[in-house]
Amino acid sequence: MAEPLKWFDEKADNSPWINALAEVRHRAMREGWCYHHVQAITVAIDQYAEKALGNRDYFLNKPYGVGGSRKAGDVP
Repeated sequence: MAEPLKWFDEKADNSPWINALAEVRHRAMREGWCYHHVQAITVAIDQYAEKALGNRDYFLNKPYGVGGSRKAGDVP
C-alpha cells in the first residue's frame, strides 16, 4: 500500500527552503506582477513539490476529513 501524501504544515519543523517556497507561493497572487509570471512561478513550485516531495498539491490547503475517525466499539 502506498504511503499517505505529505502536506505542508507551517507549524512543522520544515527546512528554510520549503518555508521560502511556501511563502513565495502564498504571496505570488497578491503581488502586482504580470499574470503569466505569477503562473510560471506557481507551476514551477508545484512541479518541484511533485518531484521532490511526492505531492504536487503539497503547498495547497491540506484536505480535512468530515467528522472524526470511528472504531467499531464507538457506535452504540
